[in-house]
Amino acid sequence: MTRPNTDDYRRLFLEDLPLMDVRAPVEFDRGAFPSSVNIPLLDNNQRADVGTRYKEQGQDAAIALGWQIATPEIKAARQAAWLAHAQAHPSGFLYCFRGGLRSRLSQQLLKEAGLDYPLVVGGYKAMRRFLIDELETNTAIAPLVLVSGRTGSGKTLLLSHLQRQLDLEALANHRGSAFGRQVDDQPSQIDFENQVSIGLMKLLNWNHKQAVFVEDEGKLIGRISLPLNLKARMQQSPLAILETPIDERIDIALADYVTEAWPKYLAFFDQDAALAEQAFRAQVLDNLSRIRKRLGGDKFDLLFSQFSAALALFFRTGDTDGFRPGIETLLVDYYDPMYDYQKGLRQGREIFRGPAKEYIEWANEFIQLENHPLLNS
Repeated sequence: MTRPNTDDYRRLFLEDLPLMDVRAPVEFDRGAFPSSVNIPLLDNNQRADVGTRYKEQGQDAAIALGWQIATPEIKAARQAAWLAHAQAHPSGFLYCFRGGLRSRLSQQLLKEAGLDYPLVVGGYKAMRRFLIDELETNTAIAPLVLVSGRTGSGKTLLLSHLQRQLDLEALANHRGSAFGRQVDDQPSQIDFENQVSIGLMKLLNWNHKQAVFVEDEGKLIGRISLPLNLKARMQQSPLAILETPIDERIDIALADYVTEAWPKYLAFFDQDAALAEQAFRAQVLDNLSRIRKRLGGDKFDLLFSQFSAALALFFRTGDTDGFRPGIETLLVDYYDPMYDYQKGLRQGREIFRGPAKEYIEWANEFIQLENHPLLNS
């Protein structure tokens, strides 16, 4: 039995149904959805040509050009790719920008290849609008608790032990601090917003009365901006403070930014140690240079020298201890004063303070509460 087209956007995202995006790659790169795969009807140049024809001569002329572009070889290649995806994902749907011409043409070509496959009514534009509206609605009611604490406290690691949490830094592919950039790129702003909306929707769909823990973030996570409505909600939410001794913070920062980061660089550059080393060194020293003004000339020069020597030792011997003095200086003299300043602006919002083990026990008990007055004041 042929499945019908759908406009049940909530089900699409709650169930992570497979989506075949037939827009051009340039459109997909600007924004898509976590469960979508780009198998375009037209490539970027073809899309531009058809769009120009549509503006100058109308829809019929644009369709005629599209069929002219669709040589037998191109048509067969498109059909084969779509058919393979559709057969591998029988519960999925296809979509274009508005659920219009390109979706219908793709459906028609698939049907000629022997398969009826449904589309998303309204396409990308309608799904994107749905997620924007959902994010606005859900951030207004979300019972958020901010995981706060000094840089290097292990907030991201702690989040992974909580039953209800949304890891914004994982979605942004960035660790949040000046040294948080990852070897692979961050998502587009739209992709990030879509993932945040879907993640929050899933949590609240399961239970909209229990607390959701998110890491305390500034306006930016790398180059990604937090949605304004989410940031506004976070600024009103209670704080649960993770306390970690300085020696443990140094260990955590060392793991985050050196020992666990380096293998990712090697993998990204296909085990080419020379290229990975060049990129890793640039990551550390360039990030240090970005905060030069805040550090001051003398402290920057000291840290630059320390980290340069530490990198040389690490690449020569694998020893990471050379990073410890510089990391401690950054934590104590750079990050901690900023944290202390921000703490002074947040009086009256703290609901818990403690080390990781006590924090996890408290948080997972707190999560079981519903309509807690601390989250609705």
